[in-house]
Amino acid sequence: MTETLSGTVTDPAAAPSDVVLDVRGLNVEYATADGPVRACVDVSFELRRGEILGVAGESGSGKSTLITALTRLQRPPAVTSAGQLLYHGRDGAPPIDLVTLSGRELRRLRWTTLSIVLQSAMDALNPVMRVGAQFVDALRTHDRRLDKRAAWEQAAELLGMVGVSADRARAYPHELSGGMRQRASIALALACRPDLVVMDEPTTAVDVVMQRQILAQVLRLRRELGFAVVFVTHDLSLLLELADRVAIMYAGRIVELGTAASLYAQPRHPYTRGLRDSFPPLHAPLRRLTGISGSPPDLRRPPSGCPFHPRCRERFDGCDERLPVLRDVGGNDVACHLYPEGS
Repeated sequence: MTETLSGTVTDPAAAPSDVVLDVRGLNVEYATADGPVRACVDVSFELRRGEILGVAGESGSGKSTLITALTRLQRPPAVTSAGQLLYHGRDGAPPIDLVTLSGRELRRLRWTTLSIVLQSAMDALNPVMRVGAQFVDALRTHDRRLDKRAAWEQAAELLGMVGVSADRARAYPHELSGGMRQRASIALALACRPDLVVMDEPTTAVDVVMQRQILAQVLRLRRELGFAVVFVTHDLSLLLELADRVAIMYAGRIVELGTAASLYAQPRHPYTRGLRDSFPPLHAPLRRLTGISGSPPDLRRPPSGCPFHPRCRERFDGCDERLPVLRDVGGNDVACHLYPEGS
């Protein structure tokens, strides 16, 4: 990099070369009249190049707060109160801490390094601009040498890349179906070839058939372009099929992190097991689904000890007193007192 971006960096030589984003001790709070509410607490993970990391959990678990913090899109009263978001570029330069960057510095990185696909494509696309014009705007902002005609041609190519006819570049968002709008949003996020794409439940508003088509496009494009993905959803069964690794969030914390295969075959945390067993298998004998009793905790008044203990069927004495630490258990990182240190 010829021009240095500001940012607090810690021991860049220690970071593996295949890591694109290193999240360390991230805390996000919401300011309220009764004091700060912690929506993300000590969140840490590494995202490797070309990897799909799924983030799952019930509503209120902190998923949306996490992705707005990762993309620096949070607005007051939300604030990142602690932690680092270390981005590692492909050029081997020292990592950049996204938390400390100014708005101007972030603008340079957005779309070219970090982009986002929002869950409501109709709200994400400007309703009074033609779809192609929104691609042109992003492309020419980050490449001043690109003339308007070439940018329109690239817009048509990008739409074709996600299975939308090139002639739809001249259409307005309301003239496209929901699935076409969602795929256009994905193409827009990839327009400047970013290293990392954050996807916030991108298939929520479409039917099952279109959902599968969109996910197939994401997997194909990931293989071709090599970008990493943070894919956020409440649908664990979807992530078990799509993601390389999955992080399970509860009450603002990661309670289990492991490969999709291990979370499906042998989930360690009782909450992860409850989420997995809430979805019916496609090929299995008929059985009653039990789900998870109770409701997620009120983050304004979180329970003492393990935040899941009021709903946990495997709780025992001490679960309501001590907060479990996230640590390695059989290859997965798990925060649960069922696995004492040294087990």
